[in-house]
Amino acid sequence: MRIIAGEAKGRRLAAPKAGTRPFTGRAKEAVFSSLHALVEDAAVLDLFAGSGSLGLEALSRGANSAVFVEQDRSAAAVLAANVDAVGLGGDVVRRDVTAFLQRDRGDYDLVFVDPPYAFEDRGVQRVLNLVANRIADHGVVVLHRRFGGTAPESDNLRCTDRRRYGDSEIWIFEKEQL
Repeated sequence: MRIIAGEAKGRRLAAPKAGTRPFTGRAKEAVFSSLHALVEDAAVLDLFAGSGSLGLEALSRGANSAVFVEQDRSAAAVLAANVDAVGLGGDVVRRDVTAFLQRDRGDYDLVFVDPPYAFEDRGVQRVLNLVANRIADHGVVVLHRRFGGTAPESDNLRCTDRRRYGDSEIWIFEKEQL
């Protein structure tokens, strides 16, 4: 697994030994191509971060800051090592995503939500509703889920794109403007 573009292009990232499902290179390239203008100077939140490949890709492409949230101890250790090795900054938080979102007061431009496939649909709904309170006006949420699951919804987020890549789907949401 590598960073595809930007300042750290080509940099290899370590992957946690188990329990994570990396974003494929093809899907990552497609997502970042569609988000191009939003990444520059963005405040990024990478939830269920695993190796940190999404947040680190954003930093490499010009994001201003990134917070990586990962609960699993071994995955968080690999994540911290990747953040240090890439050298573009970022804060690693080892905590349950829901607990983090209930306490965090950050304002993010770009949020990646990449829970394990086994993570329940109800949990995804809850995370999206909490993220809706943390996202800046005109902010974007990228959700990665197994293909064919229940369509995720949020009271304050509007789905603007949905794409399938093999056995997974990428959902793009924007904050509803009131």
